[in-house]
Amino acid sequence: MLLFWAIVFIISLAILVKGADWLIASAEKIGLAIGLSPFIVGVTIVGVGTSFPELISSFVASFKGVTEVVAANAIGSNIANILLIVGASALIGRSLVVTKSLIDLDLPLLAIGTVLLLGIVWDRQITFGESFLMLITYSIYLLYTMLHKDTEGSEEMAEILPSRQTRRKNLMAKKDGFVRPKLMIKDFVLLILGIACLVLGAKYLIDSLVKLSEILNLATGVIVITAVAIGTSLPELLVSVKAALNKKSEVALGNIFGSNVFNALVVIGLPGLFHNLSVDSQTFSIGVPTMALTTLLFVISGISRRIHMWEGAFYLSLYVLFIAKLFNWF
Repeated sequence: MLLFWAIVFIISLAILVKGADWLIASAEKIGLAIGLSPFIVGVTIVGVGTSFPELISSFVASFKGVTEVVAANAIGSNIANILLIVGASALIGRSLVVTKSLIDLDLPLLAIGTVLLLGIVWDRQITFGESFLMLITYSIYLLYTMLHKDTEGSEEMAEILPSRQTRRKNLMAKKDGFVRPKLMIKDFVLLILGIACLVLGAKYLIDSLVKLSEILNLATGVIVITAVAIGTSLPELLVSVKAALNKKSEVALGNIFGSNVFNALVVIGLPGLFHNLSVDSQTFSIGVPTMALTTLLFVISGISRRIHMWEGAFYLSLYVLFIAKLFNWF
């Protein structure tokens, strides 16, 4: 039985890898074709698409009556997104840089979403009214993000992204004459297939992780906030690391912003419309404070609009500490 679920884990991971390739390729092309910037592509299409596993697993848990899994999954995923994914992306890509001013728009919106979630889970219960408020907040966030215009000057862009001066000059020369990529049917087919692979791969990956944890006699609370959260965050990890390797920092960070806000407001908000959700003691005592701390660190790191390699290493070390505390290793 152990060998069977280990094989399921490997196959699921392979499906996730291929799904991430299809998703980032098709989503970026579609986003650029309709006039969105790479950062907006990350926040919307890529960020939301890679968060579908969290949403689906939360719905399943909610309708099965295991409501405490919903908050633990979202909170654990947000912690993994920042400490594990941003940390690994910054370490592999050596640094992550975006052309947008994070201080003006993205960091405040992420902070607001996190503070709202912290206030809602304070009494360890999430009601229908609170869930509805979360969904309204996300709608405002998404609308404002898509309508926001990037007003940064070209000189500032050149200073932040010196390695892309050639590309920047070409875009400036073309300006209104810039030809957007042409869309074909296969782009939408690949987008759908990519999301499907991510959802199916994450589902069976979570199933295999849970089964393996049961066979190895691990606690359920630890499984939810670690194995399930990491499993559903693997799409974000694959997309962000691939983007960092390709020097597409806008997609790598935009993916995290979009996913974290989506997890905090929608992954919890939608299931909360159908059932009142509870927050287990382990998630409340360890997960909630850790999420608040990691989001604060992420905001501080983002103020300079550059996340360095050493910061990525620090994030990864904090995640190791978080896992160690959950397993009572020291």
